[in-house]
Amino acid sequence: MDTNIDHYTVLGLPSGEEGSNLTQKDINKAYKSKALELHPDKRPDDPNAAANFQQLRTSYDILKDEKARKLFDDLLRVKLENQRRESQRDGKRRKMVSDLEKRERDAFSPDSAARGREEEDRIAKKLKEEIARIRAMHAKKAGADLGVKKENASSGGGGGGDGGGVDQEKVLKVSWEKVGEDYSADKLRELFSKFGEVEDVVIKGSKKKGSALVVMATKQGAVATIGNVIGHLANPLLVLPLKPAMPADSWGASKSVEPEAPSKLVGAGYQAFEDSVLMKLQKAAAKQK
Repeated sequence: MDTNIDHYTVLGLPSGEEGSNLTQKDINKAYKSKALELHPDKRPDDPNAAANFQQLRTSYDILKDEKARKLFDDLLRVKLENQRRESQRDGKRRKMVSDLEKRERDAFSPDSAARGREEEDRIAKKLKEEIARIRAMHAKKAGADLGVKKENASSGGGGGGDGGGVDQEKVLKVSWEKVGEDYSADKLRELFSKFGEVEDVVIKGSKKKGSALVVMATKQGAVATIGNVIGHLANPLLVLPLKPAMPADSWGASKSVEPEAPSKLVGAGYQAFEDSVLMKLQKAAAKQK
């Protein structure tokens, strides 16, 4: 960082004591006005436009940070005092001061000019540290925003089999054959919304067989759809829970008698479930006649 840059002047503001009395509102207003003036899009022929705009942003970051601004005001104050001290050292006064400083150096005190330079260097060092802190803070915030965007993109586009962070008892596996009228996400949402609010529908599947994951807003809504969402008579839907809800009782033997968890049906049990679905389809067709 160039410690000779006057950040008030960069923003078009008065410097020194008058600048230190400016409010944050004055600084924000000056930055917005200067940003419109120095934006690279408005200076396509200026090779230094980007650098000037970056310097404007750096100066604004320093002046809007309370701690960094106080250090910068202290740096300006010490510089001004040093300039005044140097300008007053002319003729006899300069000789008198020189003699006095010599006696002080010979005794025990360090040179006053050296003290001023040391103080200037100390404040400049602290100001550099504050600028590094501000930049690190901006970098951390930008990294956090990028991480959130990536997470949203992966969760929104993935729709994986484990349901992500969604309660799996609210997720349904839906499958159908690719014959006759196909099912879109909107059509599935319309069918399942009759039993409760639908949070999301993710279409998967292959050329021969279609499948989807339907996320209901409540577990009750997910349970209500099992065996009740049929779809087109010519191309019925098979609806299974991604993770069956735990039964209210602990009847160990009864679990092997009735197929309470359709997602685990295989062989003859699975055929029985399909037969029950076909029976409901036949009843629905009879009612339509």
